[in-house]
Amino acid sequence: MGGVRAMRRESVLAVAKGPVLRFSIVLLGAQLSLGEVASVGVGSLPVMLGTLGVCLLLAWLVGRQLGISGDLRTLIGVGTGICGASAIAAVTPALRARSSDVAYAVSTIFFFNVAAVLVFPGLGHLLGLDQRAFGLFAGTAVNDTSAVVAAAASYGPVAAQHAVVVKLVRTLMIVPVTLVLSKGTNAPKPWFLGAFLLVAAAHTLGLVPDGLQPFLHRLALLCVAVALAAVGLSTDVAGLRRAGARPLLLGLILWIAVGAASLGLQRLTGV
Repeated sequence: MGGVRAMRRESVLAVAKGPVLRFSIVLLGAQLSLGEVASVGVGSLPVMLGTLGVCLLLAWLVGRQLGISGDLRTLIGVGTGICGASAIAAVTPALRARSSDVAYAVSTIFFFNVAAVLVFPGLGHLLGLDQRAFGLFAGTAVNDTSAVVAAAASYGPVAAQHAVVVKLVRTLMIVPVTLVLSKGTNAPKPWFLGAFLLVAAAHTLGLVPDGLQPFLHRLALLCVAVALAAVGLSTDVAGLRRAGARPLLLGLILWIAVGAASLGLQRLTGV
């Protein structure tokens, strides 16, 4: 009986880490308007691509120097550079990453989300950023959408609105990054990314009712939470102990680098 229960438990966890996780990514498309991508994304694209490039390059270089495994440094890199836990969830099937690596990456991202909410508004005022500039800063330098909203809303309504649009456009980077990571592996093709774009297109065409969007957003967050809980329940705790503090140090370096790159690129490009 114990063996049967263990098999059932593993099956439930597999569903949560697989189909439920992918479904959460698809639902995120309902928050994205391709019209907003065209209007806001073009102007902010140099900053978004620049911060992402800096983050992924440093994740590879610094991660190697710190002796962090390839999968873990990639997960921390995409989580910091794109959209936190959602990006980690999207690339996990492509990498076939271990649960311990996923759990450590998510914990690292959440830690620096909290730090960004506490630190970035004060930094923005210190630097004299106007609301649109801070919105671009928060949208490109903060990880999860909830943390972006929290940081930008404390700065002002214009900052919050601009930051959310920039952040949703930044979410699109999940698509090319996951496709690249899927090449050369035996992982299933990320069909859910196509579904993500289809849902975004449906939202753009007005096929997703406005009243339904808050429900879909909450459902997406619930699915992400279920998937990450399943990851936690199947985590190799000994593997986390072996990793030590080095992944957290990598997360700190990337967090600082992305923030500095966002501010620097805004000044260089005049966005």
